[in-house]
Amino acid sequence: MQFPPDAFIHIRPDGRIVVMVNRIEIGQGVSTALPMILADEMDADWSQIDAESAPAADVYRDPVAQVQMVGGSFSIPHSFQQYRELGGKMRAMLVAAAADRWQVRPEHCRTEKSVVYGPNNQSARYADLASEAARKSVPDKVRLKDPSEFRIIGTKVRRLDSKAKCDGSQKFGLDLNLPGMLVALLARPPVFGGRVKSVDDRDARTVAGVRDIFEIPLVKGTAVAVVANRFWAAKQARDRLKIDWDLSGVERADTTELRSAFKELAGKPGIVAVNRGDPSAFDAIAPENRIVADFEFPYLAHASMEPLNMTVRFDGDRAEAWSTSQLPESDRAGIADILGLPPEKVMFHIGAAGGAFGRKGTLDGHLGREAAAIAKRIRGTPIKLVYTREDDTQGGYYRPMVHHRVELGVGSDGMPNAWRQVVVGDSFVKGSGSQWEGLLVHNGLDFLLVEGSANTRYVIPNFQVSGHHPNAKVRVWSWRSVGYSHNMFVVETLIDELAMRANADPIAYRLKLVDPDAKKHRVALNLLAERGAWRSSLSSDHACGIAFSDYHDTPMACAADVSIENGRPRIHRVTVAVACGIAVNPLTIENQVQGGLVFGISQIVPNGAITVKDGRVQQRNFDTYSPPYIKDAPMAVDVHIVPSTDPPTAMGECPVPLIAPAVVNALARLTGKRYRTLPLPPTIG
Repeated sequence: MQFPPDAFIHIRPDGRIVVMVNRIEIGQGVSTALPMILADEMDADWSQIDAESAPAADVYRDPVAQVQMVGGSFSIPHSFQQYRELGGKMRAMLVAAAADRWQVRPEHCRTEKSVVYGPNNQSARYADLASEAARKSVPDKVRLKDPSEFRIIGTKVRRLDSKAKCDGSQKFGLDLNLPGMLVALLARPPVFGGRVKSVDDRDARTVAGVRDIFEIPLVKGTAVAVVANRFWAAKQARDRLKIDWDLSGVERADTTELRSAFKELAGKPGIVAVNRGDPSAFDAIAPENRIVADFEFPYLAHASMEPLNMTVRFDGDRAEAWSTSQLPESDRAGIADILGLPPEKVMFHIGAAGGAFGRKGTLDGHLGREAAAIAKRIRGTPIKLVYTREDDTQGGYYRPMVHHRVELGVGSDGMPNAWRQVVVGDSFVKGSGSQWEGLLVHNGLDFLLVEGSANTRYVIPNFQVSGHHPNAKVRVWSWRSVGYSHNMFVVETLIDELAMRANADPIAYRLKLVDPDAKKHRVALNLLAERGAWRSSLSSDHACGIAFSDYHDTPMACAADVSIENGRPRIHRVTVAVACGIAVNPLTIENQVQGGLVFGISQIVPNGAITVKDGRVQQRNFDTYSPPYIKDAPMAVDVHIVPSTDPPTAMGECPVPLIAPAVVNALARLTGKRYRTLPLPPTIG
């Protein structure tokens, strides 16, 4: 697909250059990093660069995945070459315009900080050449810079959105305020898939500001929409509704029962994802050289600070939407379907999101469908659908609950010689009919369930990983770092257990086990050994835990200094070494490591689980589903980036799977116990 520069670059008469960013900004820094890449190749003056979020449109699709999206930490890896070429082509067009004006050859011109310089002391600002450049043909190919020529890429650049986010002027989707806009809330069934049997809304309609109350369809089941002139009126009215729900024929999940069923299923071989050597070799290993371990992981909510919201206006023959969607094409298609419009008749604006972690981009486009169903009833008026924190926590689409069983054999050299793992958990891709199902589901097994284990770079003979999808009737969806979030915990705590059993240094043990051809992995581990030398000087009441991951081809090694205070783990220091190719913005990488580690801690904090009883989610808000607090966060984080000129690899989600196993490995050294069920118990010791 061709990506015309004029769709991405707008040069204004005052010299400001607006770069259209084809990804939603959800805190990962993409609205700075992508303009950095383009501006460097364009030789633009960075002080004159602005970033703007692109709307939903084919031209803004991911050039590799061929869908407009944010997910998998693909933004920079997939668009690095694309934005370099955009900048290089625009620079060539500006130079061609200047060369024509001066009647010289383009190669006799040079560029620097948004100015073209020619022979005889000639110069012209990009802003003065923009109109002429726009009439030039877009070159098929241009020479791109050697990394040694980069002037912006690789430098620590403050984010373009940092000031607005610090002074409160940044507007998120929830802040949208359009003329005449109304606010809507939904009363959803208490059990996924339930339907409205009857509703008494007489008391609710007496609340001042209420405009309408009516039933709408959900992806599964129905709900009651309350529309008012402000949020609080809609909230008060919804609280006064008296709804009789029809739950007949709806399966009522129960996590206690599911946990037992998952554990039983883990005792049986599943659909094989990878098989090397002879998996039955484990059966011949002496009992004293076996480890059989069960791991349990709960449903997890995304809990972004900005709950879900979507604004839609329907004018009969067209619609307009304002969203913070990670998959705008899904939401746009859902809106179009509900309104009976072709997708091109839905103008879809994408704003900044106050966090997402996977939640704001579902394949079924349910949020857009819900907002469109309300707007369809109240035409010509912008309707902002808002999820409260309780709606968000109880609304489904959780990280799947997962059970692992690993049968592990240990050789006389202390190294693993047999590994047989069964993973049990639901898929959010299987049965979706999406392009992702074709890419990820093979022989009925979703690779996202086993990623991190099945594709480990540790060399283990007689190695097998298989999986089951039990269809637990709880709505699940991608959670930051997806399958790695639980698979790396299993792998890294077991590898650490083997290192302790062998009385070996945990980094040296991993270096011995990792594939000799995995050069980046070895470099990251060696850098951690060098930068984490403080491990040898810890006091007796502290311990260091090591963990390693390679989420989406980005090796990252972590050392965590942990003690136990008042029965809880206290993380004093974390050192991270990462091999992510060229560091487009090292400052953003540091930020992402810090944020990703804190997000990963959400797996281990008390009350960090979603549980379901009789089909009803038992948690409602942050009092019962606790995020990490300041006391849970590392007191210091050191980030060390392996120098490289290779193309960048994934970054945003890579730290998330590291911190939980690193902390638990440290706790094993302090307590002598192995913790294989998350979240951790309220008291450690």
